[in-house]
Amino acid sequence: MSIEGEWIRYGSGSGYFARPGRSRGSLPGVLVIQEAGGVNDHIADLTRRIAAAGYAALAPDLFAENGRRPDFLSNERIAEAFGFSAMLPPGTMFDPATRAAAMGKLPEAEGSRIAETFAGVFSFAAPGRVESLLPPLRLAFRHLREERPETRGQKLGCVGFCMGGGLSALLACEESELSGAAVFYGNPPTAERLAKVGCPVIGFFGALDQRAVAGIPAFEEGARAAGLSFESHVYEGAGHAFFNDDAPSYNPAAARDSYARLLAFFARTLTG
Repeated sequence: MSIEGEWIRYGSGSGYFARPGRSRGSLPGVLVIQEAGGVNDHIADLTRRIAAAGYAALAPDLFAENGRRPDFLSNERIAEAFGFSAMLPPGTMFDPATRAAAMGKLPEAEGSRIAETFAGVFSFAAPGRVESLLPPLRLAFRHLREERPETRGQKLGCVGFCMGGGLSALLACEESELSGAAVFYGNPPTAERLAKVGCPVIGFFGALDQRAVAGIPAFEEGARAAGLSFESHVYEGAGHAFFNDDAPSYNPAAARDSYARLLAFFARTLTG
């Protein structure tokens, strides 16, 4: 299938937009919400894959303002930092002491670059800071809902990964016009926020990712309080970021099954 993909600007926001090349009519829309690694090759590829399933998909660049990121959050710098993290012992990327000890063995300039990039990434991904990314995410939602000709007035859904998974859940609490939200190994919002969930939610988790799995009961309770459905799937033998096929944690079986369920969920919530 021919897929048209391009970087676009909308107000102060920017992102990667993809649509089926031969479609000229209206389409349901999907927001693809980045991991802490930003809108990188993996997220752009996933945006095209969702477009190939018959949607107009937008991955907003939450690290950029007016189309520009800080230099230390460029794709090249983030790729360098995450390449370094892949060499750390499993599960230690978020341990400052382990990171600092490993960076201390690098050449000074390289270690300084990586430390600066990690500081920038974690400043956005920290639980108290994630909500600051909600306004640019809502700007992207409004662009699809009100401005983009392919998706104006159509049903919209969202899917997010890790940090983006938490944001996907937040958007479900804040945007009454959202029709479906998918969460890949993201943290739940507060109970007060979850009580405002306004659409069906589906969640995908790796059984080895205990921090994310621990949030499932909160998701279930919030959806139940709002009278909406929450469907969760936990994959044995899979860890955090099992869907990212550029990461050492990639689990093909879990990724294959979750993607099939994701497309079925969007078919139910966005095209019915």
